[in-house]
Amino acid sequence: MGDETLGIILAGGRGERAKPLTLASSDYIRSKALIPFAGRPVIEWLVENCRDQGIRRFYVVAQGAENHSQIKLVLGRGERFGVEIHYSRARLDRYNVGSGAATLHNLERWDLTGRALVMPVDSVFEFSLPVLTDAHDAADAVVTVASVGRTAEEIAGKYGVMQKAADGTVSGFLEKPALDRIHRLFPETSLPGNSFTLPTNAGMYLVDCGRLRLAARTPEMIRLAQQRLDWGGDLLPWLVRRGLPVAAAPIDRLGDLGSIPDYLATLGDVLRGRYRWMSRAMGAPVSTDPPYWIHESSLRTKDSVHGTTLAQKISEGSVVVGPAVRIGRNAEIGPGVKLRYTDVGDDVDIDEGVRLSRAAIGDGAVVGPYARVTDSYVGPMAQVHSARDNPVRLVHSAIGEAADLRPGTRLSGVSVYPRLRVPALTGLPTGTHLTSSDDILRWI
Repeated sequence: MGDETLGIILAGGRGERAKPLTLASSDYIRSKALIPFAGRPVIEWLVENCRDQGIRRFYVVAQGAENHSQIKLVLGRGERFGVEIHYSRARLDRYNVGSGAATLHNLERWDLTGRALVMPVDSVFEFSLPVLTDAHDAADAVVTVASVGRTAEEIAGKYGVMQKAADGTVSGFLEKPALDRIHRLFPETSLPGNSFTLPTNAGMYLVDCGRLRLAARTPEMIRLAQQRLDWGGDLLPWLVRRGLPVAAAPIDRLGDLGSIPDYLATLGDVLRGRYRWMSRAMGAPVSTDPPYWIHESSLRTKDSVHGTTLAQKISEGSVVVGPAVRIGRNAEIGPGVKLRYTDVGDDVDIDEGVRLSRAAIGDGAVVGPYARVTDSYVGPMAQVHSARDNPVRLVHSAIGEAADLRPGTRLSGVSVYPRLRVPALTGLPTGTHLTSSDDILRWI
């Protein structure tokens, strides 16, 4: 259809690194695409960003029952978003062995021949489709990789690095190299005090569907695609080795949502305004100095103890909001609350004297009096039963959906799975995962 660009959304995996965020209960997986993020499922942000840049047809490659059923319930066939959405067939999941294999098999299945933007569901992007398209056309590329510049320290063991040829095309890939290897291959990164960056793979690809399909019809690739074939570690290096043009084009920002620390860091960047498209989509902030967003229904909501609205409490200074805070609909906020770099969902109760910093509070959660929550995630419908003389303190922790914490609980670097009732535990080692009542009993 002429110069139309299609969207291909890769929705596989079970979100193991992001647990308990990707759990509705201990045995019910929430699709990564439906992770709540700044008031909406992350896949909605992705679709609307692409739609606003001219993409009107999407193909969702889903893997597993939770991805097929849950994503379709949210997106439908795209009518609500003014787009057209197609889904991969569940009976063909067995072919989706890795992101690369899933892409190749479904390009054939859907008989796609034009240009398509391939992207994952566990990231948010600030990108320009015209910039990617211009680089793609200039290099006459089969694939153009969206890239983000990162320092050697940021890259080490976490991101793939692209090596460039003299003509600007990609000549090789380093998959999550160690820091000493980066310094060895790129000596400039080891100079004291330097901020030299290298192009890293953002996991988003602009592809020429017809040429990629043709390239993949070799016996070698057919065999590889029946095994585990990922984009970054397998498909891209294979294309480069065969001399097929692979280009790279910069995007402004990539936010990973694959783990709780990455999720909170990306959320903080969004609330700081570092994703321009999302800032526009969130609408005008209530305040610009400091910047924060509060839904009008929450500004009008009176707390059940003192009977004053949030707007009154902010005006008189008994509630301090910002910087970088978003509060959703019908939230009830008590006096003496201080929030900074924090996202608060719909229908949340935050009681008197609570302090929230670099936190995310899910829809319907209750945070009791004088709780202290820092660098932590509190899931939807969770109950944090804090008390003035016995407060709850959470640092670098994640509390699953509908979990229940008793007064005096103090957790640092601990994950609590959904629907667990946690007594007043303290002193748990960092990295502890409470996944069942048996886990809790071990620490009582």
